[in-house]
Amino acid sequence: MKIYKANIVYTQHPGSFDVLKGGCVAVEDGRVVGVASDASHFAVPDAEVVDYGDCLLIPAMNDMHVHASQYRNQGIAMDLELLPWLANYTFPEEAKFASLSYADSVYRRFVRDLWRFGTMRCVTFATTHYEGSRRLMQLFQEAGMGALVGKVSMDRNSRPELCESVADSVRHIEALAEEFGDPEGLVRPIVTPRFIPSCTPEMLRACGELARKYNLSVQSHLSENTDEIAFVRKLEPESRNYADAYLRYGLFGQQPTVMAHCVWPEDEELQLLKENGVMVAHCPTSNLNVSSGMAPVRTFLDKGIRVGLGSDISGGHDLSIFRMMAYAVQVSKMYGKYCGGAPFLTLPEVFWIATKSAGSFFGKVGSFEPGYEFDALVIDDSALNYDNYTIVQRIERFIYLGDDRYITHRYCRGVEIPEPKV
Repeated sequence: MKIYKANIVYTQHPGSFDVLKGGCVAVEDGRVVGVASDASHFAVPDAEVVDYGDCLLIPAMNDMHVHASQYRNQGIAMDLELLPWLANYTFPEEAKFASLSYADSVYRRFVRDLWRFGTMRCVTFATTHYEGSRRLMQLFQEAGMGALVGKVSMDRNSRPELCESVADSVRHIEALAEEFGDPEGLVRPIVTPRFIPSCTPEMLRACGELARKYNLSVQSHLSENTDEIAFVRKLEPESRNYADAYLRYGLFGQQPTVMAHCVWPEDEELQLLKENGVMVAHCPTSNLNVSSGMAPVRTFLDKGIRVGLGSDISGGHDLSIFRMMAYAVQVSKMYGKYCGGAPFLTLPEVFWIATKSAGSFFGKVGSFEPGYEFDALVIDDSALNYDNYTIVQRIERFIYLGDDRYITHRYCRGVEIPEPKV
């Protein structure tokens, strides 16, 4: 057993922080045994005690929607809307990943920078290229970080070099499912139809069958942009709405599912999200950058719909989930003030969304409750002049003012994770 001493902050529930000043977290076999005010509580006299003094100890971050293959495009073409941004910038960049050496170079930096910002687990898109997607999974394994990696499926409405046959897509996903087949592994494939406009019914049907056959999770995009929604109506006239189209192909909660954005959900789609346990990846910066809108996150929470945060690189321009918390609060204020009066998101709520709520997609992740996997960050915020601030105020100041330089130690499943090699 190891016992970690610090100022402990986590959220069991969205309404408030759990804070223990100068407390202890006991960890055994990568999982939390318990939290207490003193190490003697655990009655293990020979336990190793790791004392982080006056630092903050919090759960690590989870990025529920990020495009690893768009990493080099951060901050580019932020004056365009979604569909022209995809056609003119995103798809040309993703085409470069046909080169394994190019993929290796970009993905190494991507994994290293996730580590920098304290994101120990993510749900990420790669590209349609099998070898590059496989390499990204290997890099996560080498780093000791958790990831669900999607080799993208796409066979229409894109550049020819990014499209593939249904047979090739099935063959490649099956190969990844067999190679990374440990259901308890930190790195697993996730079935990833890019979105309905880029997938024929045959491709969507095959994706649903693969998810079921190999017990794989599913990720895609839902109701991000009004032009996109109109396009889906034309492509799927037999579906009642965008969410129903996924549901008809076995891609909406039949296996664990995360859908990015959900900016413009219809009432029936909200019900389908709730009934099928689908998680929404809220991506506040991306929704603003590509002019999609403001997602009704308060509505999601009130209806019991699962929510996590996503950086959505490179529609989003910032890889830090801490800053996604700040942006989520800011966007909720604009949404509440100008779109119907919904209460603003609070800091404990967005912290819970980023940690325990998002972490639930990976299992018992994102909290320091007994039985949870020990994914954690140690934060030395002394440079932020925290004298006379409460622990909660220190967390808030770090979220709004801090950066990766303040994160001194990172843990995933109980193992301290060193900086990945680039």
